[in-house]
Amino acid sequence: MPTLVDFRRRIRSVKNTQQITRAMKFVAAARLRRSQEGVFAARPYAREILRVLRSAVARMEEPVHPLLERRPEERLLVLVLTGDRGLCGAFNSNVLKRAAEFFREHAAQKLDVIAIGKKGRDALRKKRAHLVGEYLNVTVSVEFREAKEIAGRIAELYAKREVDAVYAVYNEFKSVLVQRLCAERLLPIASEVVTGKPQTAAETGHAAGLPVDPGARGTELLVDYIYEQPAEQIFRGLVPRYLEAEIFRILLESSAAEHGARMAAMDSATNNAADLIEQVTLQMNKIRQAGITKELIEIVSGAASASS
Repeated sequence: MPTLVDFRRRIRSVKNTQQITRAMKFVAAARLRRSQEGVFAARPYAREILRVLRSAVARMEEPVHPLLERRPEERLLVLVLTGDRGLCGAFNSNVLKRAAEFFREHAAQKLDVIAIGKKGRDALRKKRAHLVGEYLNVTVSVEFREAKEIAGRIAELYAKREVDAVYAVYNEFKSVLVQRLCAERLLPIASEVVTGKPQTAAETGHAAGLPVDPGARGTELLVDYIYEQPAEQIFRGLVPRYLEAEIFRILLESSAAEHGARMAAMDSATNNAADLIEQVTLQMNKIRQAGITKELIEIVSGAASASS
């Protein structure tokens, strides 16, 4: 049976763990705030790229670009975005489960995988997935140069016809407690995103995967810009920029979702530690009171025996 010393040692150990989980919660909250600021700062940039891109397309008879070329999807490239560390609840396991579902759905095609995040890289290696690239420590502090490097790699593979389509499996950030698993196509770029209608800001936000500003409904996007270069030249330069902005957005979304999941997990762990401390303290007090009661009974019994 545990002694009082054992209970005190257990309570001290749980309190130390509680301090660690509370500190990790505060760190995750600070990183989540920075990730959210990055998402909010990237959205206007992505919207303006799309606006200028559509304006350039409106001046062209038939837009042509290697990243818009459609062909039968026989070889797929899949970006799987996970975290580099654990202690974030079911964040990594949910992404890997969704990726496994995607692999089963496209078992007939040849699948190449780019792992972004150490947890995903390790899990995919165990499953013997065909990894053609890996990027570690990307979502801890997302940088645009890393998004540009990833976008350049997948654009090169697509332009060389080594893959026929590019998909991304990641967690989209909704709130601290809610993330949405996404498996969306990045390449070829959908023609309705670049060239098609509708042309309102609200509808374009949905098409590009961007959050919609309710106050922007009904606002036309096409603007009569004055270009120095030919529209075709601007279009060729903006399509890779659009892909880079999309990759950057996905990295920011995944990073914010990871930090939100870690903050929620550490908050739950801190509360569970407090409950455990309360339960162990109650058990310790019961044993101590039982010991005191036993000693009092022995004293009274001894005094009664002496008096008789």
